[in-house]
Amino acid sequence: MRRSIADPWKRSHLPRAGRAVLAALALAVWASGLWAGVPKTQKHERRHEIDHLEEVWRDAMLKDDTAAMSGLLADDYRAITPSGTLQTKEEALASLHRAHFTSLELSDRKVRFYGITALVTSTADVQGTTQDGDITGSYRYTRVYVEGPPGVWKIVSFEANKILTPAEHAAAEHK
Repeated sequence: MRRSIADPWKRSHLPRAGRAVLAALALAVWASGLWAGVPKTQKHERRHEIDHLEEVWRDAMLKDDTAAMSGLLADDYRAITPSGTLQTKEEALASLHRAHFTSLELSDRKVRFYGITALVTSTADVQGTTQDGDITGSYRYTRVYVEGPPGVWKIVSFEANKILTPAEHAAAEHK
């Protein structure tokens, strides 16, 4: 199938969620010029808001708090789970009940702002189980927030990948 160079989004090989993330990032890069003129104190306040929301997300995961999680996620939220499946907001809320976390520690958080978009990368050290088994391990994730009304941030996208140990790397190479 031939793709038009003029419209790379049309009939793209990327799934809809992937195109949405790329579009959000393209908008973020374009809007980054708008961020240059924002006073340093305002940048600090916005960073504090995102850090707080990351802790709300962590607590919601640990406490199986679907109400808190629902308030964080945008209606058009899309996630890519560590197993590679896509999740809508409704599916993510339903899966919250199927997981039991005994520990969830976040580290190495980086927050970057591009206009009304915040891009968070972090590491999560998890101890827990799902109906499919043990999910204990370290995961690297990316979360994208978009600001609607001033000060109201919603998560629009999330992707997590398990950080493989050297033994897991070796086993994966031999499959």
